[in-house]
Amino acid sequence: MIDLHTHCLFSDGELVPAEHVRRAEVLGYSAIAITDHADSSNMDFIIPRIIQAARELNPYTKTRLIPGIELTHIPPQLFGELVARARNLGAHIIVGHGETVVEPVIAGTNRAAIESGVDILAHPGFISREDAVLAAERGVLLELSGRRGHSLTNGHVAATAVAVGAKLAVNADAHGPGDFLTAEMAKTVALGAGLSEERYVQIKTDMTTLADRVET
Repeated sequence: MIDLHTHCLFSDGELVPAEHVRRAEVLGYSAIAITDHADSSNMDFIIPRIIQAARELNPYTKTRLIPGIELTHIPPQLFGELVARARNLGAHIIVGHGETVVEPVIAGTNRAAIESGVDILAHPGFISREDAVLAAERGVLLELSGRRGHSLTNGHVAATAVAVGAKLAVNADAHGPGDFLTAEMAKTVALGAGLSEERYVQIKTDMTTLADRVET
């Protein structure tokens, strides 16, 4: 069990990293990324602290903490610069806050995030076929969200990804203790979006491959 999009109290989450990881550990997670919301104003605050937490916690937990960041509601023109800055600060997973239908995300954000080289495009709403094709070409995972509201377009995202061969991820977008997905619920998110069990197995493989590639 892996989740590559969650939040602690460094942005709008509820838990310190230690409790965040502990709750994931009890649920049987092998790895979890903390990807707090950021723009240019707080990125240099968040990333080093998650890195420090990972260094201290990982030797003692079964769940590996992966330091990450979610670039959130930034102008599309800034994505390239801020992705590079996040990499330089040491972020191992970069999530782009996609064009969810429940927030006023700027049109063009999906394309800008993919072009900039994010690892995951979170809750990309009614992503276009053209942007999904680009995600497939760039190896960007398109997210099926377990979070209320963001999950409304999971069926569209899944169908579009399958049609063009794009990779998918299932993430909780957890902000608090009640948000973490169990293994059964993660599978339900995927199957509920119209995917087969075989496709869900491939999702888990793709997420594991990404997590292993960025191992701390």
